[in-house]
Amino acid sequence: MTLADILASLFPAGHEVAIADNLIAGRGTIDNTPVHVIGIAGESALGCDGAFILAGRVLDIIRQDDTAPILVLIDSSSQRMSRRDELLGLSEYLAHLAKTLLLAEAQGHRTIGLLYGGSAAGAFIATALATGTLVALPGAHPAVMDLPSMARVTKLPIEVLKAKAATTPVFAPGLENLAQTGAIHAVWNPDQPLAQQFLALLAEPAGSDARDRLGQERGGRPKAASIAERVEKEASHA
Repeated sequence: MTLADILASLFPAGHEVAIADNLIAGRGTIDNTPVHVIGIAGESALGCDGAFILAGRVLDIIRQDDTAPILVLIDSSSQRMSRRDELLGLSEYLAHLAKTLLLAEAQGHRTIGLLYGGSAAGAFIATALATGTLVALPGAHPAVMDLPSMARVTKLPIEVLKAKAATTPVFAPGLENLAQTGAIHAVWNPDQPLAQQFLALLAEPAGSDARDRLGQERGGRPKAASIAERVEKEASHA
């Protein structure tokens, strides 16, 4: 689905969402439910400027007198790996964006990421993984780190990582693998109205992060939930 198709399916009555410099901003209404919209388009890299603008929009939403959900539409490459952005402290800009989304969730705004294209590395972490619930459309192609990059960091041969990726989802990029680990809550059906799927997601109870439990149920992260539970239990008795 194109971004125009997605917006039309989400907001059949119309919307006020605009795109400037591959950054998405605006709002729409689904069955009398107002929805704030931000995001990245055009599979563009997320640099300091874009992260700062998006974070500012989230803070503006938080200052408003509502708790309407925030929909984050995502089609990006990775973070912008330029000398300028690195010297300006890109990691801090990305962390700031992620923290504004976490703050919005804590202030009562459901934050829902919709991955409809690509995303990788810091851009993926600061947008998609920073939302309270992440869903995707078929054809999305996320990666926390691709295998060639992982090989450079770990110094393991690419063949070894490919073998591990074939059996261990946490080593592998891609929609199916990230859904299996629980990072992606659900893959929406593009043949059904996205508005109704969005409302169905809003009807699910908000609250604690269930990604580790989803990963355990789906077999993608069999140990994360039990280890987190053990750490929490032992910390409470320390």
